[in-house]
Amino acid sequence: MSGPLDGYRIIEIAGIGPGPFAAMLLSDMGAEVIRVERAGAVRGPAPDAPHGDILRRGRRNIALDLKNPDGVETLLQLVESADALIEGFRPGVMERLGVGPDVCLERNPKLVFGRMTGWGQDGPYALAAGHDINYIALAGALAHYGRAGQPPTPPMNMVGDFGGGGMFLAFGVVCALLEAHKSGVGQVVDTAMVDGTAILMTMFWAFHHMGAHDINRRGENLLDTGAHFYDVYECSDGEYVSLGSIEPQFYAELMRLTGLDGDEEFAAQMDASKWPHLKERLAELFRTKTRDEWCEIMEHTDVCFAPVLRMDEAAQHPHNVERNTFIAPGGVTQPAPAPRFSRTAAEVDRPPAHDGQHTREVLVEWGIDESQVDALIESGAAKQA
Repeated sequence: MSGPLDGYRIIEIAGIGPGPFAAMLLSDMGAEVIRVERAGAVRGPAPDAPHGDILRRGRRNIALDLKNPDGVETLLQLVESADALIEGFRPGVMERLGVGPDVCLERNPKLVFGRMTGWGQDGPYALAAGHDINYIALAGALAHYGRAGQPPTPPMNMVGDFGGGGMFLAFGVVCALLEAHKSGVGQVVDTAMVDGTAILMTMFWAFHHMGAHDINRRGENLLDTGAHFYDVYECSDGEYVSLGSIEPQFYAELMRLTGLDGDEEFAAQMDASKWPHLKERLAELFRTKTRDEWCEIMEHTDVCFAPVLRMDEAAQHPHNVERNTFIAPGGVTQPAPAPRFSRTAAEVDRPPAHDGQHTREVLVEWGIDESQVDALIESGAAKQA
């Protein structure tokens, strides 16, 4: 057995960003995930080298024309033997193609139908275009990222697309699969990035209600770079280090290792009125040494410290190397599957596939007669790279 989801069959309708990420997570965990591309995406024979998009890893790839009735029927035949299907179109698109949840669940009542959108399947924004930056803005997250006196700073597309989107789609699909195992009945999973992002903010809602986070003051709170002991600092070589010395014992260790333990100005750790000044003093101090010199002083202590590493540096850091946090199948560096399992280890079992690379073998393997597959490819309802 490879991965805790070994034995599950999942159909991924090709999309971008959070949908493929969710499919990758499910595949990493051992599910057999088949990615269904548009037939028009196949331009010729598949190249010998793997596809460059590592979000496609672990899945075989087939190409169907879902505007062709035979292509639609082929997908529905696959649905009959699948455990789940995931898609990331705007609301109503799958229905217009003839492969919406009602049709699919009629073919397979146990099917989990996972849907990924930015705004959700309903609501005033449901049919509008959008991207991560818009979803996290409406969810009440973006307003709180950024430094004091500066505009909100979008955190790339980690929060909406991947944290609030792909992760929640994978989580929702697995939850529904567990329930279907008990009830024998499938259901639709409506995953919206605006919903996922909102729930990621739960702790800050709690802090707000407890009076511990002022939602009207960006960059001036405990965890939003307001505090001098929870921030990043530039070193003499232009690199950065991170501090998270919140608890008194960790703060005391920061004071000791910086030589500030006898400085009365730093004694009142939680006096927010002093944070801007103390931050300036710490910034001046950290600029006196290189990042590596600060690592020599603070790594492996209870300061709550780490160097700020770029992606290539992270892949080479001794801690990540020892834990195999990054892998390089085919010489391509990428994050390893997570989390870890003691018995059913997750692994990447195949490189990213090209559009339509496995059409013939998958259709036959999933129970479609070879002569029918030949006819589908000849008619263009399916395409083999």
